[in-house]
Amino acid sequence: MNRNGKTFKKGYAYIIPKNQKNSRLIKAMFEKRTQFQDSLFYDISAWTFPLAFDMDYDENASLNNAADRMSNSNTYEMQISDYAYLMPWNEYKTPKVLNSLLSKGIRSKVAMEPFSIEGRSYDYGTILIPVQNQSLSKTALAELLFELQQDNKVDIYPVQSGLTTGIDLGSRQFRALKLPKIALLIGDGINPYDAGEIWHLFDQRYDIPLTKIDINELNRRDLSKYNTIIVPNTYGSPENEVIDQLKAWTRDGGTLIGYRSALRWMSSSKMLPLEFRSTENPAENISFEQRSAFYGAQNIGGAIFETKLDRSHPIAFGFKDDQLPMFRNTRLFIEPHKDSFRNPITYTNSPLMSGYISDINLEALKNSVPFRHNNYGRGDVIGFTDNTQFRAFWYGTNKLLMNAIFFAEQM
Repeated sequence: MNRNGKTFKKGYAYIIPKNQKNSRLIKAMFEKRTQFQDSLFYDISAWTFPLAFDMDYDENASLNNAADRMSNSNTYEMQISDYAYLMPWNEYKTPKVLNSLLSKGIRSKVAMEPFSIEGRSYDYGTILIPVQNQSLSKTALAELLFELQQDNKVDIYPVQSGLTTGIDLGSRQFRALKLPKIALLIGDGINPYDAGEIWHLFDQRYDIPLTKIDINELNRRDLSKYNTIIVPNTYGSPENEVIDQLKAWTRDGGTLIGYRSALRWMSSSKMLPLEFRSTENPAENISFEQRSAFYGAQNIGGAIFETKLDRSHPIAFGFKDDQLPMFRNTRLFIEPHKDSFRNPITYTNSPLMSGYISDINLEALKNSVPFRHNNYGRGDVIGFTDNTQFRAFWYGTNKLLMNAIFFAEQM
């Protein structure tokens, strides 16, 4: 079924009648509220289910003839190619599949541009798995891909030639990928909740190995074993020797990924130069008794905001739309880069989708950016202002971190 540009596949789509016993629960799950009687919140102010999962949905679906109008679901059959296989990057578990291939030494490449072949169109980020010069025979490779396809419910298509419309399968627009070897910093000064959410994503969702390193032991660890280091939200700045070690490791070719407050010391150390927006909200006509409520209303306890994507940028590979809901509970506002192509994710001019934010914070958020990338020596530094895996329920932005890990060298 196609509605408002969205395709709903048989076996993958559901219709939820509103006229039922749990109608209030259904309304709460799908509700997008931006007006509230109070501006103080114990916890986050928006839980809108389809936005959290970045789902295709329609609030005015009908049961009439729905089964007849659903498009066919995918069926998997093992097919052997003599040339190559193509895996679109848009399914949730494609990072798990790619990591499994790379861990087995299977050469894989990523498409930097869209193309068409054998009657099917492929988007940015499509993964190319050549048949030739692999460690497995063509039959063994086909069996492995079929198993991964079935287990993870992803699409993998065999092709029998390199005859394309658009970029050629042998062109430089297909970039070779390497196996991630990831370390996660934990310990003093690092938010344990944020670190735990990152660990959970890798361990429970994607089955990607990740090594936890206590930040106080960093100088005793051989960082050359890793090509990616993730720094969760921090309290303050690490010791200078820690920063110097991270700078040297990144210059040698590593990818350093930082979250939220870590961006402040990453910027001051010149690894990721940023310009932060400041907000001023003088407490005019506020009594002593009202002061706590006044300052409490300036917090962003947790709300959902609209961003616009440049889908040609590797950080946005795998997203089907140029609009992405993002969760935010910080007041970290970053000015966009003067070069527009360096701003692949930008908050819109009317970003509030669901939840509470004060007027002054909303003004500061407009047209700011939640993501920045910087080349540092032979390495890459990537920063996110927002938690892309908040409380392990915010699925919709998980792939941003996966893209930062797999495609950093293509940015």
